[in-house]
Order: sequence, then structure tokens, then C-alpha cells
Amino acid sequence: MKILVINGPNINMLGIRETNIYGSLSYPKLIEMIEEESKKLKIQVECFQNNIEGEIINKIQSAYTEYNGIIINPAAYTHYSIAILDAIKSVSIPTIEVHLSNINSREKFRHQSITASACIGQISGFGPYGYLMALDYFKKSGICNE
Repeated sequence: MKILVINGPNINMLGIRETNIYGSLSYPKLIEMIEEESKKLKIQVECFQNNIEGEIINKIQSAYTEYNGIIINPAAYTHYSIAILDAIKSVSIPTIEVHLSNINSREKFRHQSITASACIGQISGFGPYGYLMALDYFKKSGICNE
């Protein structure tokens, strides 16, 4: 099983930006957590972060036939990127949307996720553990087994 983890804009600034919302865990530590959990679950994982919408779209498209599942934190693109929504739909790879913060307890504009409708589920508000929950779901659900 191969899972692609995609992180959108400003996620690389974890541990620096708005620690009261996103916590003090750095981005390298987040990746380390994901990689450690994936080894325990015997899942191959690739982590990718980019601040540029087009690069995220390119990465989603390149996943076609290469990955069994996608975990995506589109970050701010969650709320307005029809292009990322369309990219997820175009590859037909089971995708889980993850958010570190509870987007429904924040500013009203963050309550709306454009990209969630292309995903099999959304995990929000559990900090870095949301990524681990998504990995566990892929492992145990059988959705991505080959």
C-alpha cells in the first residue's frame, strides 16, 4: 500500500506560526511522526508540501496509478480551490482531508471546505494525530489494499 501525504501552503511553518492554533510541533517533526506510523502499519508513504496551488495539482495528477490513497491538508486552498477539487476527482484515488485545527470552530470562512466533497472523509481538530488516524483508516478499512 502506498499513500501520498500532501500539505498545502504554510504547513511548512508549523511550530513557528500561530502556535496557539496549530501547536508547537515543527513540520519536520510532523513528517517524522507520519513516517514512523507508516512503518508500524507497513504502509509506504511519501510526504509532499508546497505553497503553490499548481504544484499541488501536479502532484495529485502524478499520483494516478502510483498511489492507493491520498491524505491531503489543502490548508487555505480548502476554502476556495476548485482546481484542487477537480484534481482529486480526476485521479479517482481514495482521499482523506485532514486539518490540524477544528475548522468549524474558527472564522466562518473556514467552515466551508470546497475540496471535502471529493474526499471519502475529513478529519479536523486533532492536530498531527489526524494524519495518523487517516493512515490507520486506510490500513484497517481495506479501501486501499492491493
